[in-house]
This record gives sequence, structure tokens and C-alpha cells, in this order.
Amino acid sequence: MARGDQIYVFQKFLNFEGVYQHHGIDCGDGSVIHYRKKTETIERNSMATFALGETKIYVKQYSVCLIPDVVIRRAESRLGERQYNLIFNNCEHFANWCKTGKNESQQVKDFIPVISNTNIEGLYEAIKQALQGAKQDDTTQLLNQALSDLRVVWDEIQPKYKQELKEINVWQQVAIQAIKNNREDLARAALMRKRNYEKSATDKKAQLDQLAKMTETLIRNRMNWQQT
Repeated sequence: MARGDQIYVFQKFLNFEGVYQHHGIDCGDGSVIHYRKKTETIERNSMATFALGETKIYVKQYSVCLIPDVVIRRAESRLGERQYNLIFNNCEHFANWCKTGKNESQQVKDFIPVISNTNIEGLYEAIKQALQGAKQDDTTQLLNQALSDLRVVWDEIQPKYKQELKEINVWQQVAIQAIKNNREDLARAALMRKRNYEKSATDKKAQLDQLAKMTETLIRNRMNWQQT
């Protein structure tokens, strides 16, 4: 590790299984500037405070990035900021901005489709909390980003749903043919496969319906905010 490096440690994330990366900027003197989740403030803390008990600290590598002095100046310029937002302005957004000038989070991009497979309502709650914490001038931009994120989820689920509908029909035909051939064992197996696909398709249809309602609500809210 060196001065100006973007560093990260793996941390547990609330009730979600697995881990997430907590990012910060190494100041080269044993301190780190980061968005501290506990206070939701950009602070300069010791390496130990940043790592929260983790002994393995990683360095994010870039092929092109800003020089260390510029990275540190950018990080220091935002000390004391209290605009933490899980979806739009988290620790990785901050560290990436310091290092490359790009305010983005790969974890969020990866996280949205994961939530889509587990808890659609959880996704909406995260977006609502993000919007509630936004300034009025930023609301339209955040709503547009939220709609974009919902589209990512939709594009993840819909093709799978369509494929499962096809599989339902395929296994129905297999069962019919098996009955004609006096193979009740194969017919039962085919119908079991069909029922499995039906259950999965029903779950995905419910998710798509929920996404449609969420999208409609966000579009309506965007129109209302634009008129105010």
C-alpha cells in the first residue's frame, strides 16, 4: 500500500449473506479518508478504525488514475461531508471519485440484480431511502437513476421468465407423448419438471408485476416533482 492508493476491506453487510467492500483512500501516514458508515461522514481515521478488525487490506488497481497528490487533495476537500447514500453516494463512490474522477460504485451495479432475485421490496426501500435523503434539486436525477436501476432488474428477470414459459410448454408436450407411448413413469417425471418451471415462472411474474408498479410510481413521482 502507498500514499494515494484506493484501499478496501471486506465487511459483513447487515442481514445479507456474504460480504461487501468498504473503500477509502490511504493517506500514507497510517490514516485513511473514507465515508465512515457509523457516522455517515467522510472522516480521516486510523487504519485500524477503517479496517474494523480486518487484517487483510486490499489495493484497488487501475490502469489509469490520478497521481497521489491529487487523490489526497480530492479526498481532503470533502472531509466532513455528510451526504452518505447507499445507492448514489457510498464509500466506493467517494473513493472512486478521488482516484479516477468517476463517481460510481461497481458494488451497486452488481447488487441491484442480486436483490432482484431475493427481495424486490428491499430494492424499492433502498431507492426510497435514497430519494428521501436527496436535495430537491437532485430529485429528478435520482429518480432517473432509480428508473434505470429498475430497468436493469427487469432486463435480468424477463428473459428468464419467457424461457420458463417455453419450458412449461415443452414438458407438457413431453408428458403427452409419454402417455401415448404408455410410459407413465416418463410422463410423471415430465409433469414434475413442468410444475417446477410453473412455480419459478409464477415467482418471476410476481416480481415483474412488482417492478411494473414501482416503475409506474417513480414515473408519476418524477412528473409531480417536475411540475413543482
